[in-house]
Amino acid sequence: MTGNKKGLVADINVTPLVDVMLVLLIIFMITAPLLSTGLEVDLPQTKAGDLKQKEPLLIVINAKGEVFVGNKKIALSALGKFLAQTKKAGLKKDINIKADKRCPYGVVAKVLAEVKKAGFESVGLVTKPERT
Repeated sequence: MTGNKKGLVADINVTPLVDVMLVLLIIFMITAPLLSTGLEVDLPQTKAGDLKQKEPLLIVINAKGEVFVGNKKIALSALGKFLAQTKKAGLKKDINIKADKRCPYGVVAKVLAEVKKAGFESVGLVTKPERT
């Protein structure tokens, strides 16, 4: 081994790793806002504070009075049965109702009655914070 003192190079080239991480970062920055979309409702404004719950069941009522559980439309007559099954399975303990401010009050009252009939005790009404 005379004359060859170089040997093996044990350096790690991190440039390709940085390139891949930057591409992934850009992809996640673009797709993350798209994942949080849901049904658009015009919420009323109140002075109530934020709800501090872990993943409650979300019931959405749009301006036409149509009821959705998550993003799936459900008939008001079938809501009680669905909620009873959910309660029996123990999947969710809390419910949030997100109702458009232009929806008929009677629909909100009927949804609240179905929630109570199913045995849920923790119900929150989702609103926007009031601008001061």
